[in-house]
Amino acid sequence: MSQKSLLSASLLAAARDRLDISIPVLLVLAVLFVLLPLIPGEFILVVGTEILILGLFALSFNLIHGFMGQISFGHAAFFGLGAYTTALILQPLTAAGGLGTITFLLAILAAVPVSALGALVVGYFCVRLTGIYFAMLSMAFGELIFYVVFSWYSFTKGDDGIQGLMPPPLLKSPVVYYYFTFVVVALAAALLWRITRSPFGYTLRLLRDNPARTAFLGIDVRRVMLVNFVLAGSFAGLAGALWGPFARSVSPTLLGWAQSGVPVFMSLIGGAGYFAGPLVGSIVYTGLNSYVTRFTIYWPLTIGLVILAMVLFLPGGLLSVVDGWLKAKRRGEP
Repeated sequence: MSQKSLLSASLLAAARDRLDISIPVLLVLAVLFVLLPLIPGEFILVVGTEILILGLFALSFNLIHGFMGQISFGHAAFFGLGAYTTALILQPLTAAGGLGTITFLLAILAAVPVSALGALVVGYFCVRLTGIYFAMLSMAFGELIFYVVFSWYSFTKGDDGIQGLMPPPLLKSPVVYYYFTFVVVALAAALLWRITRSPFGYTLRLLRDNPARTAFLGIDVRRVMLVNFVLAGSFAGLAGALWGPFARSVSPTLLGWAQSGVPVFMSLIGGAGYFAGPLVGSIVYTGLNSYVTRFTIYWPLTIGLVILAMVLFLPGGLLSVVDGWLKAKRRGEP
């Protein structure tokens, strides 16, 4: 076997072994999400919907971080572009009382190509760099897009945002919108899973683990990075499209650097090395936020302590603990 074949086989085997735990985790989470509306009260539905939307946002970010080995501090720009695209379509239709289910679905889908186009433009420049330079350039572009949205009052309403967004009558019920969000997120996650398990997905892992050897194999590194950046931006835009009708409004803060930190925290908490890690992180982050903010204003202090503990004691995320325990059981260790 040639050196190239040996390299590819070893890296592919390592990637498969590391991701096996995500399958049972996703199945358990799917069952829990399906059964969640059985818990009495509307509050749990609101939190559950937020977990799903931000979970998809974090999954899209992890295409760049967990699979490609880069980190973006401007990923919220594509989340916000998706949110504003849907909002600008829905707001006049909602005000006129002519919003139908088909129109609503088309408005949701319209966010994907707009976010993809934005990711294509930003990614064209970002993929020329790696490491901290990639991260800072992505943040600079994110803040540039934020400033445009914040300042273009005649089109985006500036810091007032766009208010009064409503789903169509068929989806107005919190239970129905929750299940609608669950179906969209589940289909998007399945597509993301297929992408990460495809030859393209394994190419991303090769690129993450050893960029020099990836180029040696004859792979166009910049093109692969750009395609992945656009894919990540597209799924982030879809998550943003779901956010507007859920929150009933959108604002420029959805594109800001603080919002870009959310998927970073979620990936860190759940485990960026695992496909299901960001979704687990979304459950912990969003659930903890919903609980803590009911009793105190010190949410930044709380999440700061959580992140500090994760970095010091569980750098691989929560799923690394589960993964280690399962591997120990397979080896017959107590």
